Amino acid sequence: MRARLLGLTGAAGLALAGLTLAAVPASAADGDAQLWVLHGVPDLTVDVWVNGERTLDDFAPGDLAGPLDLAAGTYSVAITASDAEDDSDPAIGPVDLSLESGGSYTAVAHLDAGGDPTATLFTNDVSQTAAGEGRLTVRHVAAAPAVDVLAGGDAVISGLENPDEQVLDLPAGTVSASVVAAGTTEPALLGPADVEVAEGTNTILYAWGSATSDPASLALATQVIDGLHGDPSGVQAGELGLAADRGTAPWVWAAAAAALALTATAGTAAVRRASARSTTR
Repeated sequence: MRARLLGLTGAAGLALAGLTLAAVPASAADGDAQLWVLHGVPDLTVDVWVNGERTLDDFAPGDLAGPLDLAAGTYSVAITASDAEDDSDPAIGPVDLSLESGGSYTAVAHLDAGGDPTATLFTNDVSQTAAGEGRLTVRHVAAAPAVDVLAGGDAVISGLENPDEQVLDLPAGTVSASVVAAGTTEPALLGPADVEVAEGTNTILYAWGSATSDPASLALATQVIDGLHGDPSGVQAGELGLAADRGTAPWVWAAAAAALALTATAGTAAVRRASARSTTR
């Protein structure tokens, strides 16, 4: 099998997730990089070896693993058949994966536009979002021609090719998204699916699999990176594009009530102390 596959790096015992990875903080410890791995090659279950150690066992198509905090550096990765005894006879690799200090990455094993296994290392945008906004990243890693992404029937991303991505900062809310062949509106290759764009997060969508296999094996994977809030006073919207109620957020009233309660308690205590001093005189 001809392939170029960048794999997972890190220590043994990294837990696997399903198609959706729970929201996690965007920042790693000082000097560390963060790495996720998505397996987007259909019909291929593998073991992943890092520096000669088995790191992932039976890593299956559609699995998303991470994040793993790693010291900056270069890691040697080999991919073998599932349950191989060691990495001496890799199906793919070994390859070197270089991570920079403080970087956020997702390594995706996938098919290229022609259907051959390959890999792409993406750098995740973890810069701050504006108040009331979230970030939507769409990545094309499927064996398929260029695609458009429709939201509410309109193309918000046009002509996206494998292995490119497009990043949008949007008002927080929910959007119904479909993936179609470029220049068309139907039939949908994927979707429609409701996608939440939460305030202060980067929601990353991956179109993976194959549109040319029989049957087609296209699928959608989602990764969410949290902790990108800018102004903490941002108010989350409802449906994407609809204005949110801009009244004071409930947590503000709760904080104010707590502050008033503490002030009242402190005041009462002060009055009691003053009264006690007056009585002793």
